[in-house]
Amino acid sequence: MQTAVINLRVEPETKEKAQKLARQLGLNLSAVIEGFLAQFIRTKTVHFSLKEEPSEYMLQALKESKEDIKAGRIVSFKNPDKALQYLDRLIAHDKKSSEN
Repeated sequence: MQTAVINLRVEPETKEKAQKLARQLGLNLSAVIEGFLAQFIRTKTVHFSLKEEPSEYMLQALKESKEDIKAGRIVSFKNPDKALQYLDRLIAHDKKSSEN
């Protein structure tokens, strides 16, 4: 089988982690990249999966968002122009309040 060489620039830590994971799966990094390229060609799509845990900041923000939704402290718009008008009113109100 004829092959071609592709040179990639990645952080050394990224390469080391990828090589370690590929070995754990019984593959080498070339096979992983070749498989990715074959799927990319076949599907004409790129899929990434980030299986990392959310940060404490993100978890707190999600909790606050859920509380706001339950308490009815949300505003929703189907029309982007209405959303912009609402924001303009808020900005005008804030400016007026800071002048007093």
